[in-house]
Amino acid sequence: MRIGWANALLLAAALGATGCTVLPADTARVPSTTIIDGADTPIGRALAPQLAANPGLTGVVALADGRDAFAARVLLARAAARSIDVQVYIWHGDPTGRAMFDEMRRAADRGVRVRLLIDDNNTAGLDPLLAMLEAHPNVELRLFNPFAQRGATRLLGYATDFSRLNRRMHNKSFTVDAQVTVVGGRNIGDEYFEAGQDTTFADLDLIAAGDAVREVSASFDRYWNAASAYPAAALLSGVEPMPRGTFDGLLAQDRATPEVAEYGRALERSALVRELLAGGLRWEWVRARLVADAPEKVVEPIGTREVAMLPRLGAAMGTPARSLDLVSPYFVPGAHGADALAALARGGVRVRVLTNSLAATDVAPVHAGYAKRREALLAGGVELLELRPSPGAGDAGGRTPYRPGASSASLHAKTFAIDGERVFVGSFNLDPRSAALNTEMGLVVDSPALARRLSAALDAMHPALAWRVERDPEGGGVRWRDAGPAPIATEPGVGAMRRAAVRALSWLPIEWLL
Repeated sequence: MRIGWANALLLAAALGATGCTVLPADTARVPSTTIIDGADTPIGRALAPQLAANPGLTGVVALADGRDAFAARVLLARAAARSIDVQVYIWHGDPTGRAMFDEMRRAADRGVRVRLLIDDNNTAGLDPLLAMLEAHPNVELRLFNPFAQRGATRLLGYATDFSRLNRRMHNKSFTVDAQVTVVGGRNIGDEYFEAGQDTTFADLDLIAAGDAVREVSASFDRYWNAASAYPAAALLSGVEPMPRGTFDGLLAQDRATPEVAEYGRALERSALVRELLAGGLRWEWVRARLVADAPEKVVEPIGTREVAMLPRLGAAMGTPARSLDLVSPYFVPGAHGADALAALARGGVRVRVLTNSLAATDVAPVHAGYAKRREALLAGGVELLELRPSPGAGDAGGRTPYRPGASSASLHAKTFAIDGERVFVGSFNLDPRSAALNTEMGLVVDSPALARRLSAALDAMHPALAWRVERDPEGGGVRWRDAGPAPIATEPGVGAMRRAAVRALSWLPIEWLL
């Protein structure tokens, strides 16, 4: 899911807002750092033999299944003995969000130090619950780049302080006892963990142990102690905390629904963390390094290279010689990026891109930024695949982004592989917002095995799960291929009004915001 600017963005732009909203000056910000002595915890002891056998390496396991990804976080939280550090862009107040808040509370009740760093862009309506958590003596809560206005007047912040609030912390990590971390594309909410009844997001995380965990923890500390991270108490001083009994009642209501009850049973069947604690998890031990923006990126002038991860990401991944597989739900290459990808393809590199179709995307303006570059990309030899919102007829089954019961799927994973050797998994979209406006992070992993899995997944996408886009050799423009004998001449799966709206958006000079 993108930054919640879809409604506020055009309002703020129309107002030409440049003013500044005052945030609390006296925040009593007390620095803190990672509790590093986790080697004697149950997780640390379970990992010790493999860490000793793989010095300087990182053990990774891919989490493509949403329920496994949620189970990993829940069960790691239950196994925590010293600390839990969570950095996230979105934390919804839905059943999985409330369940995760409950796990944080229960861990804190056991004496675990819990630090929650949440971007403030999507916390509307959560202030009473956040105030309840913040009041716990073992929970520390900070809101990144917060809104000064709370409650009903919150969105007015975009009209008075748009230039600041337009820049968000998009990072995601979940680190326990400084021994294990989960890094990737998932926020915390039903749609990210295959628990919603509407759209489910196809996403990817890595659970990691070993060398890269120290880098993730160091990055968390830098964000936690940054000037843009405000202690929640300074912002929620006038908010009445939700009574614990009220929160417990909401949890009970959730558990009483058949969908949540079934989901809970599925989580209990997950063996991932039990295998980790028993020393039986099948890690792949590889070279891995964290690439992350500095937290100061949201306050520095746009384009300041010293605080941006993009140059370091390029250096860590290297220049493709044979293949480049890109998966980005919000793919806005711009003129320069489209030219660069086409140049690689013309030079003999196989370049493939999987992104959302217009029918699958949750942010139509972003699709407009991509659609205007499609023809140039195809002319340069780039292969384009667009995820379908539901599987095509004749889908043979297997692992797909589509959960039974969900009405549609949308791509949310951010990953790419170079030359079948190195893979990036993280929060970075291939768009101007990730490059210049938001902060991002991810792991670059030297893993031919992961690269092969990504390549095979792209091989299997068409026709059941994705449309293949191609140039129209007769009338110009582009067309789409599914399993049928004839190409589709217009954006499939949507009506004329939506197509017209996206076409109009593509004419506006908003690409730098996407």
